[in-house]
Amino acid sequence: MAMTVLQSIIGVDVAKAEVVACHFETDELKIVPNNKTELKAWLKSLPEGSGIAIEATNIYHLDTVNLAHGMGHMVYVIDGYRLNHYRKSTGGRAKTDASDARLLARYLKNEQADLRAWNPPPKVYTKLQSLLRRRAALVKMRVGLNQSWAGEPLLKASSKSVSACLARHEGLIEKRILDAVTEAGLLHQIKRCQAVEGIGFLTAVALTMAFQRGEFESADAYIAFLGMDLRVSDSGQMSGRRSLSKRGTRRSVGCCITRRQQVSSQTLGNRSIKAIWAEA
Repeated sequence: MAMTVLQSIIGVDVAKAEVVACHFETDELKIVPNNKTELKAWLKSLPEGSGIAIEATNIYHLDTVNLAHGMGHMVYVIDGYRLNHYRKSTGGRAKTDASDARLLARYLKNEQADLRAWNPPPKVYTKLQSLLRRRAALVKMRVGLNQSWAGEPLLKASSKSVSACLARHEGLIEKRILDAVTEAGLLHQIKRCQAVEGIGFLTAVALTMAFQRGEFESADAYIAFLGMDLRVSDSGQMSGRRSLSKRGTRRSVGCCITRRQQVSSQTLGNRSIKAIWAEA
């Protein structure tokens, strides 16, 4: 009779300097410096094929995620918003690195069957995501400076000079984005998205980038990934107000919602985008 091997479940809370890991079976805590050498040594000590739940924390979780996946462990990247609500639902009153690691391990133990293991994104996805985020930060900085300096006459000349410099760098980033999609052979997909009213080049890039992230069972699954699916709240005879869930990829959601022309969310979410990708 074949023996059933139980998978080790580990929750990992990540900070810039260190990670705190909790083994669900033993409730043992271990603190590991957040550098590749120490992380690699620790991950090698884990049982083969361990299940690791880790909260997405800026970019500080990426080394752990990539190394663990490369060693054959099952990695699950957990959304912090969802984890926070899970903590509240279990009656948790404290939030520390140790309690978060325990909570991640508990979450994976109970919810693993409904979670999808992490896999590395395509290189073009990573490149476009990085460029779009840097451009968004640059635009935010430029708009903030313009608003802050607008009421000061003494800074009028400096404001124009700084704004022009930032706008020039913004254009350079957009050129890098164009080069990246052209090199990846995605330019025709970009143009197809731009055929939809209200979708410009950058929004089309964000939509195409999101489509490269994984396999989608249907157009509805892709729309849900963007967070453009409807949130329903009905109970008994009450029919609640419908709204977009906005639970998908933040950058794509932001690009879709902040568009140049007004297009109804129902048409954009349920018809136009769905029709475009159905032609693929």
